[in-house]
Amino acid sequence: MDPSKNQKVNSSNFGFSDTIRLVIAIAFVIVVGLYASSNGAAVSNVSILAIAAAIGAYMALNIGANDVANNVGPAVGSKALSMTGAILIAAIFEAAGALIAGGSVVGTIKKGIINPNAIADAETFIWVMMAALLAGALWLNLATYVGAPVSTTHSIVGGVLGAGIAAGGWDIANWGQMAAIAASWVISPLFGGVIAASFLIYIKRSVTYQTDMIAAARKVVPLLIALMVWAFSTYLIMKGLKKLWKADIVTAAMVGFGIAIVAYFLVRPFIEKAADNLKNTKNSVNDLFTIPLIISAALLSFAHGANDVANAIGPLAAINDALMTGHVSSKAAIPLWIMLVGGLGIAVGLALYGPKLIKTVGSEITELDKVRAFCIAMAAAITVIIASQLGLPVSSTHIAVGGIFGVGFLREYVKASYNKKIAAIISHSEDAGHDAVQTNEFVTRFESASVEEKRALLRELKGLADNSPISKRERKGLKKATKQELVKRSALLKIAAAWIITVPTSAILSAMIFYMLLGFSMSNL
Repeated sequence: MDPSKNQKVNSSNFGFSDTIRLVIAIAFVIVVGLYASSNGAAVSNVSILAIAAAIGAYMALNIGANDVANNVGPAVGSKALSMTGAILIAAIFEAAGALIAGGSVVGTIKKGIINPNAIADAETFIWVMMAALLAGALWLNLATYVGAPVSTTHSIVGGVLGAGIAAGGWDIANWGQMAAIAASWVISPLFGGVIAASFLIYIKRSVTYQTDMIAAARKVVPLLIALMVWAFSTYLIMKGLKKLWKADIVTAAMVGFGIAIVAYFLVRPFIEKAADNLKNTKNSVNDLFTIPLIISAALLSFAHGANDVANAIGPLAAINDALMTGHVSSKAAIPLWIMLVGGLGIAVGLALYGPKLIKTVGSEITELDKVRAFCIAMAAAITVIIASQLGLPVSSTHIAVGGIFGVGFLREYVKASYNKKIAAIISHSEDAGHDAVQTNEFVTRFESASVEEKRALLRELKGLADNSPISKRERKGLKKATKQELVKRSALLKIAAAWIITVPTSAILSAMIFYMLLGFSMSNL
């Protein structure tokens, strides 16, 4: 193996070798288990709580390793953030979101996918939750290993479903809810892709396709940042702070709009000042989106920590509650130590194993710049808001990755369209009787021309060629252009396959683990 490659991989993990990272992860799990055993005097079985806490810590590590990449991956891929900077920002804001806005109570049955009344007793319920937690963590571990960003929510949903069916039969499941979750495999990435691509089209037409891109950016970029502030403020109020402040969509949108207006007048002079020193290039326009991308990564991480920490600590809190009360409750209190397990576990998992998925999301699907990454971040916030109002179950992972594929396929379309125009120039120039030098001159003029000049040049060439039909050479050029791929197809297939099998795989694993735990319990009677 190339030593330089090893050095690059290690540098993205703070210089830790695989062995050291594994030792740190195991140590974290063991410490959590020991702490739970020494502070579980109020529960009926301290050993069970210690094991459950260790599994919860393992789940939190895997959430940090896999799910958090979607929040910061595009910012890293676009070079708005370094890998180290992204990990530090995400770790801080994920933990802050979990501890500040994670709530004090959690539903014991995630998404209402099984009927808790069909579970016979508290002991069976404990085995169901423990099996679901371990199965979800194992699946996330495997997905991270193969480099597939998957939904942690779907992982725990599959775990609860599989163990629930093993404990109470097929009738225990809420199949209507499961059908809605299955539909989200299509809804989430489709919404994310369409919204991200729509923003990218708007920015191209209003800014980067203009003759004076900097002048256009002076007007458009402050509006885009204000729109981002509006979307993210609404998103944060609705999702990130929902356990601290219950606000409906109208209230959240109005508060967010007020914040956006203030942001617009604060940001506009800074954009105008920055634009004075920029060249009239796409790279200069991209630089104007650096700070907004960093802020969006932080806010997405905060909201994710507030919401998805429940995937690690929800089952653990449910087990703790069942051990304390001796019965199954629909809601369970979250002790501070359990919240700390979730928040710190996500941060530690991100620092140890997050770079692999961050790299996958940020650079291995399609090439991202800051404008494209900005569009993906906007899609993430807006899609969640729309889906929440429509009652559609969506996955933040699927939305973000769908947004990346959306801008990637739009890039393919734009590139193919551009190459078609080049092929048309060559064909029409030759049909007009031009030699190779004249044809190359037309191509050079086209490549350096503004959008309006490109259109005029094409009209000129078509007139010279007397509107001749598409030639054989042009058809060959068009066919070649359509073959260019700017989205990695192997990544598309791998990620889609992982999404499809997440729920059934974690369900099967959970059912198997439940039967093993049940057998262990019966052998100790």
